[in-house]
This record gives sequence, C-alpha cells and structure tokens, in this order.
Amino acid sequence: MKHLFFALFILFCIASPAAAMNAQQGEYSSAPYKPRFTQEVASIEVLKKDRLMVLFDAEGKLITSYKISLGRFPEGHKEQEGDGRTPEGKYTIDMRNGNSHYYRSLRISYPGPEDIKNARKKGVNPGGNIFIHGKPNMKFWMFWKYNKSKDWTDGCIAVDDRDMRELWEVIHQGTPITINP
Repeated sequence: MKHLFFALFILFCIASPAAAMNAQQGEYSSAPYKPRFTQEVASIEVLKKDRLMVLFDAEGKLITSYKISLGRFPEGHKEQEGDGRTPEGKYTIDMRNGNSHYYRSLRISYPGPEDIKNARKKGVNPGGNIFIHGKPNMKFWMFWKYNKSKDWTDGCIAVDDRDMRELWEVIHQGTPITINP
C-alpha cells in the first residue's frame, strides 16, 4: 500500500507540469479573461486588521474587496528588512511583474522617504520589494500553507491567483495604495 501511494504521488508530480502550472495560475481556458467589473481602479485601501483590500473608483465609490494574507508578523509598521511586517502608510503601485516567483505581482513603492529616514536613524535596512501577489508558482499542492486563513508572506499582500488575475487587469502603475493598521 505504501508503495502504491508513493507511485501515485510521483505520477502526480511529474504528470503534465505545464497543465498543472496553468491550472494553478488560473489559466483555465484560451478565451480572453474578463474581470467581474469594468471600472478603472483609482485607489486601493488595505485594512490590515480585517485582512481586507478594497478598491475604489475615481469618485471614491467602492468597486469590490478581497480577502488577503499579510506578513508573518502583521501588527505594526514595517521597520526593517526581515521583520515579517507589512508596511503601513501611503504608497503607489510602481511596477507590474508578470514573471514573478508568485502568480503575477504589483510592487508597492515601499520604502518611502520617511521609511528610509526612520531606518537610518535606527541603523537598519528598511527592506523593500513589497508586492501584491498571488500564490508561489508551482506550489499549488501546498494549499495548507498558502491560503487566506493565515498570514504567510515576508511582508507582502497576498491574494488567491484568481483574484490576482482580476487585479492585474484593473490596477495600473501609479495607482495609489493606502495601507492601514
């Protein structure tokens, strides 16, 4: 029985990696993807304590919201590289990465000038490379680790891959993001 389980596991791991990757990344058909809404996102607000990311249109009206995961130690503002915290404050989306180690990613402009100044006072590196992203590529089988029921990032904001696919279509470089405690 143990050998049968092992054989099935190996077969699962090597069977059509491309199909597995496409399924993991939400690429379920060749039809063009259409998000649930068409409004242009004018701003993003993250409510860390509620594990919620909210999108607003140009008139300040709510478009939709997403459940999120945060850094491993989400309370408080990010102060230095490796602290596992998600930053707090006003930033912008300053880069889009379609070839990320995660399913797509949108970089947040952390650290800002004030973050750098505070880190210098403490003699530490403020860190960086804070993104909104999906799950790690090719780790779809680790569903117990990468889900919205716990915080698992190094300080980023994580969403499901399907949500990230939608965000990718409606959030552009320069979009302001406010991250609240």
